Amino acid sequence: MTEFVDKGISGAKESRPQLDKAMLAAKARKFDVLLVWNFDRFARSVQHLLRALDTFNKLGIGFVSFTEGIDTNTPMGKFTLTVLGAVGELERSMIIERTKAGLRRVKANGKQLGIKSTIDIAQARALRAQGLTFAEIGTQLNVSRTAISNALNREIAA
Repeated sequence: MTEFVDKGISGAKESRPQLDKAMLAAKARKFDVLLVWNFDRFARSVQHLLRALDTFNKLGIGFVSFTEGIDTNTPMGKFTLTVLGAVGELERSMIIERTKAGLRRVKANGKQLGIKSTIDIAQARALRAQGLTFAEIGTQLNVSRTAISNALNREIAA
C-alpha cells in the first residue's frame, strides 16, 4: 500500500506533488483502487474531479471516499460523487465571492487594506534625494524595496 499525502497544499490546486505522483502511479497501474479520506481533499473543482474519475475509469481503477462512503465502482457512487463535487465547487466559489464583496465594502468605506506603513517618509525622501535606489533605501531603513517604492509613490499621488 502506498500513501500520497500533500500536507499544507490546498485541494483546489490541480497540480500538487503527491497528487501528481498518484496520477503517475495510476497510469502505471500500480494500484487498483484509490482511497481518499474525503473527496474534497482530492479535488474541489468538478471538472478536475471528473477528469480524474474518467482517467481512473479508463484505467479500471476504483475511487473510494472513506468519509462519504462513496465507491465509484457503482453507478450510484458515480452519481453521488458528481453531485457532491458540484456542491464543493459552489461552496468554494461562494467563499471567494463573499471575500471579494467584503474587500470592496472595506475599500468603499475608505479604509486602507494591508499593513500600515512604519517607514520614516522624511528620511526615505532625503535618502532618495541623495540618489540612493529604492533597494538601498530599503536596506538602510530595514524594509523592502517595494515598501519604499510604494510609500514614496503614494506620497507623490497624494
